[in-house]
Amino acid sequence: MAETFRAILISRDADKKQSVDVVEMSPDDLMEGDVDVAVAATTVNYKDGLAITGKSPVVRRWPMIPGVDLAGTVVRSDHPKWKAGDEVVLNGWGVGETHYGAYAGLARLKGDWLVSLPERFSARDAMAIGTAGYTAMLSVLALEDAGISPADGPAVVTGASGGVGSFAVALLARRGWDVLAVTGRTAEADYLKGLGASEIIDRAELSEPGKPLGKERWAAGIDAVGSHTLANVLASTKYHGAVAACGLAQGMDLPATVAPFILRGVSLLGIDSVMAPLEKRERAWKRLSEDLDRRMIERIATDSGFDDLIDTAREIVAGTIRGRVVATMR
Repeated sequence: MAETFRAILISRDADKKQSVDVVEMSPDDLMEGDVDVAVAATTVNYKDGLAITGKSPVVRRWPMIPGVDLAGTVVRSDHPKWKAGDEVVLNGWGVGETHYGAYAGLARLKGDWLVSLPERFSARDAMAIGTAGYTAMLSVLALEDAGISPADGPAVVTGASGGVGSFAVALLARRGWDVLAVTGRTAEADYLKGLGASEIIDRAELSEPGKPLGKERWAAGIDAVGSHTLANVLASTKYHGAVAACGLAQGMDLPATVAPFILRGVSLLGIDSVMAPLEKRERAWKRLSEDLDRRMIERIATDSGFDDLIDTAREIVAGTIRGRVVATMR
């Protein structure tokens, strides 16, 4: 095990002014956990961007190593499920928020948080997917569990150019859905159609206050945006359709009425990727390994390194990142 390793550390002074630094740490500096993982790859999620920029109170323990996703190799384990040499993936569980996260050479974690890296994926592949792809798959599974299928009509995906949206488009299209992709970056139309979208909708159509009920346009939806966008998606969902809500890029509010629920029997499905139980995580990663075409991963992902993480985090909050950015650590 390395004696020291680099890490990104977010700190806050007595006046609550935040700073972000690259520091040298040792294993003795890490928090509690029964498994040590040498981090091979990580990624930048919107939540990581919020943590590093301080735009939202994501970090709840100071100081903090950010990074909610990692893939790597177990180097020490006191957990019965894991041994040195095992390849693992971690998504969520408060890592990067209340527990030291992925933006470091070494992570000390609870073994119960880990999932085996599917054989089909490298650590880099897993982080190209990351929480974004895993959340998108949880959303697809929730729609399927609700009994909604491509035969019922098209599916709409909001925030389609982002990480969750990109994977949602690709995963739905793979399962035979007619996918309508909503984005504020209509210049990304070719990118989204390459992922399987059949139609591009300008987000301006859905991002402003709308009517309690609109024309029935889709049977299913995956929404990573929230606020007026989610309200309008619900208002235009077909009778007995369902919408999976998994993000809040526009806002945490939901300025909607009960009309879609009581007049059309629409279901709103909440997707929690952070604290999802192990069986849900394993099911999602299994389906990802079955459904994801490697060409889709390459379309969605771009590569960077540890030294680019801070700048990339700022860019994702500014809305200038398309798809996913993967940082390989070694």
